[in-house]
Amino acid sequence: MHIQHVYAVYFSPTGNTKRLVCACAAEAARLFQVPCRALSLDLPAEREAVRTFSAGDLVIVGAPTYAGKLPNKILPTYQEKLRSHGALAIAIVTYGNRSFDNSLAELCSVLSTNGFRTAAAGAFVGTHAFSDALAPGRPDEHDMALLRQMTDGAVAKIRRTDGRVEAVVVDGDAKAPYYIPQGLDGQPAKFLKAKPKTDKEKCISCGLCARQCPMGSIDAEDTSQVTGICIKCQRCVRNCPKGAKYFDDPAFLSHVKMLERDYTGRAENKIFL
Repeated sequence: MHIQHVYAVYFSPTGNTKRLVCACAAEAARLFQVPCRALSLDLPAEREAVRTFSAGDLVIVGAPTYAGKLPNKILPTYQEKLRSHGALAIAIVTYGNRSFDNSLAELCSVLSTNGFRTAAAGAFVGTHAFSDALAPGRPDEHDMALLRQMTDGAVAKIRRTDGRVEAVVVDGDAKAPYYIPQGLDGQPAKFLKAKPKTDKEKCISCGLCARQCPMGSIDAEDTSQVTGICIKCQRCVRNCPKGAKYFDDPAFLSHVKMLERDYTGRAENKIFL
C-alpha cells in the first residue's frame, strides 16, 4: 500500500491529546513524505460531518480517557462520523496518571467496526485536566520519544506488510463499564450534575469559554450560565485568560483530592505494535 495522506483526528479539550496525535501524524507524514492534515472534533460544528477515509490514508485517531473509557457524550462521534474504506489507523488515548483502563480497547474496537485497520496503538500520560499535581508537565520529552518510537514502528510495519497489517491487540475490555470515581472516603463521588461557576469579579465577558465549550453549553450572552450538559472537560477552566472559571461541587473536589493523594507517582505509557 502506498500511503498518500496522513490525518490527525482528535477530541482534545485541554490540548494534550491534540499534541500527541499531531506529533504522531507529523512524524508519519515525514517518513512517508506525504501531506498531513489535522481534523479537530472539539466543537459541536466540527462533529457534524461524516469523515470518510480511503485506502492510501493513514489516520491517527486520538481521544482522552474519561472514567476509564472514551468520553460518553463524544463516543457517538467516533462511532458514527469516522468511516473507512481501506484506511489504516494508529489509535492513541491519553490519561491523567490514574489508568487508561479500557479506553484504548474501546477506541480500537470502534475503529475496527468502522472499517479501519489499526497498525499500532498507545496510551500516553498527560497532565490531568482536574489538577496540575497529577502528571505535571506531561507529556514530557520521554513521552514524546516513546511516541516517536511507536510511530516509527508502525510505519515500518506498514511498509513491511505493504499495508496488509493485522489489527493490533491492546490491553483492556471495550465492553467494560465506566470507572466509578471515588472521593476521599473511598465511596462513589457523584458529580455528574456539577457545572463550572464564574467569579464575576474576574470575568471580563470575553466569551472565550462559550466559543470553546465542546458541548456548546455556555450561554454566549451570560457566560455564568451553563444551559446544557457539562462533561467536566475543564476547557473553560484551563483556557480562561483571567482564571474566572472554577468548580466548587463538594463531590467533585473530594474526587480530585483523592486523585492527588493516591496517584501522584509517575505513571507509565504503553504502546502496542
